[in-house]
Amino acid sequence: MDIERYVADILEDIRERGLTAVREYSEKFDDYGGDIKVYDEEYTEIDSIPDEHKKVIRKVINRVMKVHEKQVKPDELHHEDGFTYGLMYRPIHRVGLYVPGGRPLPSSLIMMGVPAHLASVDEIVVTTPAPQGRIDPYTLYIARELEIDEVYKVGGAQAVGAMAYGIGMKRVDKIFGPGNKYVTEAKRQVYGNVGIDCLAGPSEVCIIADHTASKERVLADLMAQVEHGKDSRGWLLSTCKELCEYCKREGVSVYHESSLERCAEISNKLAPEHLQLMTERNSELLPYIKNAGAVYLGDHTPAAACDYFVGVNHVLPTGGAAKYSSVLTVLDFMKRISLAELSEEEYSREKLLGICMAEIEGMKEHKRSMEER
Repeated sequence: MDIERYVADILEDIRERGLTAVREYSEKFDDYGGDIKVYDEEYTEIDSIPDEHKKVIRKVINRVMKVHEKQVKPDELHHEDGFTYGLMYRPIHRVGLYVPGGRPLPSSLIMMGVPAHLASVDEIVVTTPAPQGRIDPYTLYIARELEIDEVYKVGGAQAVGAMAYGIGMKRVDKIFGPGNKYVTEAKRQVYGNVGIDCLAGPSEVCIIADHTASKERVLADLMAQVEHGKDSRGWLLSTCKELCEYCKREGVSVYHESSLERCAEISNKLAPEHLQLMTERNSELLPYIKNAGAVYLGDHTPAAACDYFVGVNHVLPTGGAAKYSSVLTVLDFMKRISLAELSEEEYSREKLLGICMAEIEGMKEHKRSMEER
């Protein structure tokens, strides 16, 4: 199947026929063709969640809040002799958060919703598949805890189209969240009409380990990421031959290397989503690490823990994108606006710089604009 063409046809159909098309695709893929908006009475699904699970979710949200609060930035304004400059930080007005269905991943909503909340985004929308019209109660509970009251029962490429084109809801300004290959392709195609966070691919973990690492724990950590799906990847880079032999499993690529520095070099080429350092020289290795979505140090910081309760964000670049992209933060939900002000004296002192540059580029009206002052 040509996924690019297939998704393009869905998006074009949605643009042309609107909500009718969205419902038809939901009926086709999720066996549900009713209203996509989640109404107040549907939040009774939350009652089915055990109190202990609610308590755990609240604690996790608080830990993620604590970590991400440190990322909130005030305006950065600098004042020099006759010159004020800097950056203003302002929230994106309206964002859409896509929460994967199939095997529901409500933790994704925590990781996106918390930084959006801390960024003071005005309007937060959640879309998620609802097989046979039933939405995951944990997703609803997390949305309520994060004061998100606009949730829609729609998934797949049609959800991305609905958010991007404002079908069945107001259009959003930026779309966040992982999904299957159809969701990812839809995000790629609507980019420009709206912003997107990234193009998420299969989950990855790379472990750099030496003879001091527990082979059972290393293998468990590798298999935890492979569990995400058949396309997920695990890499072991190690100076210990015995560990390499022990961890040879389907979905795991093993490299036996002569030094930890060589392991770091290979890891930088892979640019993995998650990188675990399980050696006796973790701190010494850090300067060698150039490309990774996230780095986890030591025997008690597995990627699985960081996926859930540690508090750092688990929305990370995949597929080598860590060479140029970064972990999701509060700043992804904000815009940076440049600010500048010159005094009359400073302008008069330095305007010839601009006038000369305008002459170099042959921009007569730019030159005239500056000469007028």
